Parts: sequence; C-alpha cells; structure tokens
Amino acid sequence: MKFGKEFTSQMVPEWAEVYMNYNHLKSILKQILIFRRRRLNNPTVRSPKKGKLLKRHSFYRAFSGLTNRVANYNDRDNDADAEAEVILVSEIQEDPPECQHYQTMFFRSSEEGAENELLFFRRLDDEFNKVLCFYKRKVDEVVLEAQELNKQMDALFALKIKICDPHFHTSSAPSTSGVLPLEEIQEVEMKQEIEQREMVSLDILNHVKMNVRAEYMFDGTKADLSFNKKELKTAQVKLKQAFVEFHRKLWLLKSYSFLNQLAISKIMKKYDKVTSRKASKAYLDMVNNSYLSQSDEVVKLMERVEAAFITHFANANRSQGMSDLRPRAKRDRHRVTFFVGCFFGCSMALVVAVILTIHARDLLRSAGRDQYMINIFPLYSLFVYIVLHMLMYAANIYFWKRFRVNYAFIFGFKPSTELGYKQILLLSSGLLVLTLAAVLSNLEMEMDVKTQRFTTLTELVPLGLVTVLLLIMFCPFNIMYRASRFFLIVSLWHCVCAPFYKVTFPDFFLGDQLTSQVQMLRTVQFYICYYSWGDFKRRSNTCDQSNIYELVYIFIAVIPYWSRFLQCMRQVFEHKDYEPAMNGLKYLSTVVAVVTRTIYVQRRGMSMRIIAASSSGVATIYNTYWDIVKDWGLLCKDSKNPWLRDKLILPNKSVYFVAMVMNVILRLAWMQTVLDFHEAPWVHRSTMIFIVASLEIVRRGLWNFFRLENEHLNNVGKFRAFKSVPLPFSYDDGDT
Repeated sequence: MKFGKEFTSQMVPEWAEVYMNYNHLKSILKQILIFRRRRLNNPTVRSPKKGKLLKRHSFYRAFSGLTNRVANYNDRDNDADAEAEVILVSEIQEDPPECQHYQTMFFRSSEEGAENELLFFRRLDDEFNKVLCFYKRKVDEVVLEAQELNKQMDALFALKIKICDPHFHTSSAPSTSGVLPLEEIQEVEMKQEIEQREMVSLDILNHVKMNVRAEYMFDGTKADLSFNKKELKTAQVKLKQAFVEFHRKLWLLKSYSFLNQLAISKIMKKYDKVTSRKASKAYLDMVNNSYLSQSDEVVKLMERVEAAFITHFANANRSQGMSDLRPRAKRDRHRVTFFVGCFFGCSMALVVAVILTIHARDLLRSAGRDQYMINIFPLYSLFVYIVLHMLMYAANIYFWKRFRVNYAFIFGFKPSTELGYKQILLLSSGLLVLTLAAVLSNLEMEMDVKTQRFTTLTELVPLGLVTVLLLIMFCPFNIMYRASRFFLIVSLWHCVCAPFYKVTFPDFFLGDQLTSQVQMLRTVQFYICYYSWGDFKRRSNTCDQSNIYELVYIFIAVIPYWSRFLQCMRQVFEHKDYEPAMNGLKYLSTVVAVVTRTIYVQRRGMSMRIIAASSSGVATIYNTYWDIVKDWGLLCKDSKNPWLRDKLILPNKSVYFVAMVMNVILRLAWMQTVLDFHEAPWVHRSTMIFIVASLEIVRRGLWNFFRLENEHLNNVGKFRAFKSVPLPFSYDDGDT
C-alpha cells in the first residue's frame, strides 16, 4: 500500500482536516516534476547566472519578514559553500504567541520554474504550522484533564477510606492533592506518588459532591451521613471509564504526532528526489527541534496513567490493565465471510424452491389463496421486515466505513465490540434461511396429503421461529454478539420509557428506526391476537371483527412517534433549546396523519378521505423539510456546493440530489391508502401493505446514511473524536 493511502487510513476521522495535506503537496511535486522533464527535453533552456541568483537571494531575504532567531543545524556551520544551501527555516513570532510558527526561505527562487517550489514550501509551512498549533492546543487540553482526573482520584481515595475505615482520623494523613509537574515525573516518582496518595486527607470531601448520587453533599462535619459500598463501586466504574477514554486520547495524540512527522519526512524525501536537491535535512532538523517532536508531555502522561490504572483498577496486574487500556483491534474472521456466502447461497436456493412449489401447485389460483394471504403471509412478513432493515443497516455500515464515517464513536459502541457489515449480513442471512425454510415447510405441509392432519402444527411454525428469535435476543451467555444485543436492548428500553432517561444519539436514532417499522409492530399485534385467541386452531382470522383490536391497531402505530415526541420534549427541558420542540411537532403531525389514515381504512367515507389526505400532505411536507434541511444539512442556499452543504463526503454531488428526490417519492407511499390501491383486483391487500412497508424501510436506510454523515461532519467541525465520560465527583466553584 502506498504511503498516501496508508496515511489516510490511519487518520483520526474527526481530525482529518488538521493532518498534513499530503496529497496536495504531492500534487505540487508532480507539477515540479513535469516542468523539469520538459526542461530536460528542451536544450535551449539556459541555467540562471550566478550573479543573478545572489541578487535574487538578497532581495528575498530583505522582504521575507523573518525577524527572529534562525534554527540551528549541526552541519550548517561546517558548510563552507553558502550556495549549497537550498532552504533556511526560521521561527517567527506570532502575536499572541500561542504556538511556534515557522517560515522557509528558498534560496533558488531565481531559477526558471521555481514558482512551484516556492509554492511547495509555502504550503508545507502552512501545513506544518497547522499541525503544530493543533497539537499544542490538544496537549494543553489533556494536561488540564489530567489535573481534573488527579482531583477525582483524591476524592475517590478519601471516599474509600471513609467507607472502609469510618474511624480514620484526618489529622493522621498528609494531604497530597494536586498534580506533580510533568517535568519531574519519572517512573520511580510515579510509584511513590501512587503509594502516597492512598493516604489522602478526608478534608477534600468537604468541597465535592457525588454525581452518582447528586442529592447528597459530602460534609465531613456531619456524622449522620453514611455512604455505602455500592456508591463507591459506581464511582470506581465511572472513573475507570474516564481513565480508559483519557488513555485513548493520549494514544491518538501520540499517533497524530508520529504520522505527521512521518508524512513530512516522506514528502521532503520526494522533493529531494524530484528536484535533485538536498533540502530535506534542513527541514527535518527543524521538525526534530520543534514542539511536535520535542514535547514529551503525552508520553509522560501515558506512563503515569498506565501506572495508576494498573495499580488501582487492575489489582496490579499489568497484562490485565494494559488489555483494558488498549483493547485489541477487531479482526475479520474468515469463517464469517464463509457463512455469509453459504447462507445467502442457501437463501437463493430456497427462494427458487418456494417459487417452483407455488408454480407447480398453481397456488396463486387455489381456493385457499386468500386464507393463506390473510393468515400466514403476515406472520412471515415480520421476519422479512427485520431482514430488510438489517440488510439496509449492513449497507449503511459498508459505506460509512468506506467514506470514513466514525459510526462506532457516534453510536458510542464499546471498542472492538461494534458489529461490522459482515456480521450484520451473517445474522440477516441466517434469519432469512430460517424464514424461507419455514415458509417452504409450511407450504409442503399444507399441500401434502400425509401431513394434512397436522394442520395445527403447521400454524405454529411462525410462532416457533419468533420464540427462537427472542431466545437468541435475550440470551444471557456470551455468545451471538452479546455486547451488541444488550446495547440494543438498553436503547430499546430507553425508547419505551421515554422521557425518563436522558436522550442520547443511539436512543433517538433507534426511535427513528421504529417509526419506519410501524407495520412490523402491527404484525406483532396480529401474532398476539392470532395465537392468544385460538384462531390458529380454526385457520380463521377474527381479529378484524373486534373493536378492541381496531383501537389497539391505531394505538400501536402511534407508539413510535409518541416516544420520539417525548424524547424531543426531554431534550427541550434539558438543553433549554427549542429546536427539538419543532422536531417534536413533526412527530405530532405524523401521529395525526397515521390516525386519520387508519380510521379511513376502517370506516371509509369521503370526509375521512379528505381529512386523511390533508393531514398526510402536511405531515409529508414537514417531514421532508426536516429530513433534508435539518437531519441531512442540505439545501443550503449560500453553500459553495449549491443547494447542498459546504462539506460533503461523497465525491459525486448528484447522489445527494437523487437521495432527496427518492426521499420525497418514498414518503408519498401513503397515497396508495387514500387512492384505494390496496383494493385493486390485480394485487392482494396484504401484498400492497407489505410493499409499502418495505419501501418505508428502504427510505429509512437511505436516511440513515446521510443523517450519520451530517452528524460526523458536525463532529469533524468541532474536532470531537472522544466521547464525554461523566466523572463521579463535582468540585465546588472556586476550589482547586
């Protein structure tokens, strides 16, 4: 793999804009190479005279703006010939002096075609200064965060002493709160500091409150306050997570520094090769003497964090502690790819078998066709909805990874536990095989004379498949991607219990997915009715004859939209921002549209048709606007990409316009209800419902990609590459 591609693949996606623009510098070198090749092929071109070069040199130096000290290089004093020098790199003063800035003087600017080389060094200086300032700013941030973690550890030790040793006297323990200067940190001192901090003063508890249980304030003067070990354990877990995330920040900062230095080295060696000059040593010496290379705060902090983490969170087990701090990268297993291909091959064979069976028995014209479509087809459509949604999600993950959208960070997945698109394809293809096998077995048992007496058993096949699916979903053992299953269950629980939980991105993202699975929820309702009322024994569907069923049919369709509305209201009260309230109105308008359309299907009437069409039209316009403008961030009039946005991930801009048109078209699928397409003789009502529900799932899959792209670009704009871990303790204002 070429370095340019490897460099891009190892970038922190949210920091891509502050890495060296290696490809741009490489393109300038290509222009230099093209000019030099043309020059070699043209013998009439003369080299510049020596006197002209020296004159140009002095002019450039007089107006270069380099007023401060010049970088020192070991071999420059030993160079007798000044003309052998190609560049001179100097540090310039900025006001205010936030970070170092460097500027390169090019001594061969009078040569023919030197404009590209001047441009190269100008861009190289800009890129290096950008990297240097960003690195310095991030190092300052982690140093401050290290101080905060140090105070958190002091409070944790004090709490541990208070709970485990209630008779401890504060006067017998020296206070060691605060942070040692980074310059004095050595391996021996770190061990001594860790040992000393276990004897921390309990006075610190007078100035902090516990976020685990916010209603309690620590007050060492009150003897009636008691703290249990459960709270201590919760605080330890939170602080452990904070240490892991902080170590990850340090690791990425270290990688950022190394990759950019390597990129500079590579591009300068390419410059020397293209121009046959020797300028790389001077520039790389400057890089080696700069803050980017000389700063050791990150390395020292990493050593300190690792030592503290191993001692206090891993029971002094270094291998276990380093395993927690540096989780191994997830590897694709060949057996996953094998089984994906195997399951999809089996699925295709089963599809062919089902089609041939239907055609050979002429089931589409049989007397029991309507009975099968009303009773059995909806039961199996449940699994098709799930499989289709999983396939769309797998496609989303594939394109997110291809275009470097950090979906794992956005969703907050634990490191090395997120599912890739191959794992999603494995699960979906496995479920598809089971579904098609059940459909085929059901058809065979329905038609075979020998098995007609087992008609009740054939009706239980879909219920058995649902039971298997639920057992896998709630299996407590560490099999079948337990971390991802539990993550889904927790997010689903938060959606059900809205607004009692703080709304995070995975919660409202899952809530939006559920709004596109209304028909699946109605199918679940049909399962409950069909099997609990005993209709499966008589092969008759009496659910539609119940008024209670019709009311629940309306209510269950409203649940996902109402849950999202409550989530929006929770965001309004938490963040004091009224934009989620406008989003909540969008879901309320959809609730009205869904209710009126359902009532029209059940009751009919011209007046209800007009009301259903009007409410659905308003909801469609509102939802389409919010999808494209708010969720996708498109239709920006003043953008440099007309009617899109300034930053785009996809190289082909037409894809965004196609997606917007597709979103509008697929949102108009409700029109088949008011136009009574489901009553057409050429298509069964159950088939039309299935097609419309599938189109909504496809629309949601398209929405998912652009929604996460916009979220990723917002993170990129703010350089958010780490999740915020809540700390267990809060200090009073003014205390340090």
